[in-house]
Parts: sequence; C-alpha cells; structure tokens
Amino acid sequence: MLEAIEAFAPDVVIVFRPEIIPGGLFAGLRVPTLGFLTEPLPRGDGKPHPDLEVRLAETELIDRLNFDRIVSFDPLFVEVADPLAPVWRSVPLPVDDRFFAPARRSSVPPRVVFVGRSTEHRENYLVEVKHLFDLVHMAHGVFGDRLLDLMRETDVGINLHNEPYPSFENRVSLHLAAGNLVVSEPLSPTHGLEPGIDYIEVRHPKDLVRTVSQIHSYPDVYRRVCIRGRRKAEAFRASRVYPRLVHDLLLDLDVFGTERSLS
Repeated sequence: MLEAIEAFAPDVVIVFRPEIIPGGLFAGLRVPTLGFLTEPLPRGDGKPHPDLEVRLAETELIDRLNFDRIVSFDPLFVEVADPLAPVWRSVPLPVDDRFFAPARRSSVPPRVVFVGRSTEHRENYLVEVKHLFDLVHMAHGVFGDRLLDLMRETDVGINLHNEPYPSFENRVSLHLAAGNLVVSEPLSPTHGLEPGIDYIEVRHPKDLVRTVSQIHSYPDVYRRVCIRGRRKAEAFRASRVYPRLVHDLLLDLDVFGTERSLS
C-alpha cells in the first residue's frame, strides 16, 4: 500500500476507516494525512447497542499519530470519539460525481431497491414489502460500475438503519444524487435534509408497506420530493466537498501544525 501511495505521489492522503492502518505506518509519509470515521459510534447517552460497542472497540485501534486530522461523518458521536481520535471536522461522506443524474419520471411499475446487508431489524421492515412487491434487495458485492448501473435503473431507494439506533447512512445521499426518490427511517443527524420535503420518512414496517403501495399505484406521486431531494444532493457532491475540506486542512496545518511523528 505504501509503495502505491508513494508511486502516485499524492498531495493529501484520505483514509476511510482509519482504524485499519497499522500503528506507525504513516510515520514516513511527507504529505498531510486525513482519517475519515465512516462508522456509527455510541453517542454517550446510556448503554450503547451491542453493535455500537463492537464498532467502538474497532475505533480504539486508531493510531492517532498516523493522521494529521480526523473527520467524522456524524457530529453527534464526537464526544465519544475525541478521547480516541480528536475530531477536527464533521461532514457527511461525499458522493462521487459519476453518480449524479437528473431526477426523472418513474418507470411503471417503479423499481424499488434496498442496498445493504441483511439484519433482523432491516428484515422486519422488508419482509412484507418483499412479499407484496417486486423489491430488489442487493445485500452485498455491489460497488463501482455495477452500483452505478443499479442507481441508474432505480426509481425508489429505501434506507433502513443497520440496527435500531439512529444514524445517517451514505446510501441516502447516493440515491438522492442519482435522482431517486428516497424512503427512509428517521435520519440523525439529517445533514440538512427535511422529511416530507427531500425524502419520505417511515417509522414502522407498516409505514413502509403503505408508502411503497402508494408509489406502486401512483408512481410519480412524490415527484416534487424527488426533485427537491436531488437539488439537496448537491451539498454532497465530491468535487465540491473535497476541495473545501482539503483547503481548510492545509490552512489548519499551516497555522496549528501537527502531532504526527515524521521519521
């Protein structure tokens, strides 16, 4: 990996899941390094869900001296993350510009898709919808050009939390960017998205069944929501987010320096 980085000669290195980088590995890198926390963590309000405890244990593996700064996708767990890796900024994961497409009229019947691994919580929401409608559930192995093709063929993207705890999944912004209508459990944080205006919110499996049924009967009933969500997706566009983020990083390092050891 280091050989590949050095051969590419980057100006900045950004690492998703910084906990996977072995301790001290970046000590010799002479370019700024940014770690991006992409997984949900406990929020400090009572005993966390067991899944969050596992993710917290993985986050504890971060070598803080591998990175000049740490960014999180969620500002609400910063209090918990700070002792392990002080968070410098919180921004949602950017969306590759290739995925952006205009909001378009729905096909008939609408193509409804959920992309994400199967969990008990998710299946509680999906099981009745799967029985009643032709819902596509892509549980794993979808990325790159295959994911891009799937987004282009999708009319409605469903977002469900991994487990029954609040979060903001990057599939929301991905579907919005692709011009898909998003139907989602409540988002936390919302990152500026408004339920009923930018996406359709569901709070119970029966809500999801009713919403998908309505969309099947009237495929463009939420077209205005779809258009508004696509406009909001511009806030996640990678070619806009990364230049601002890197610009601020370089200025911040110039003023405040870094604790990262450089051998």
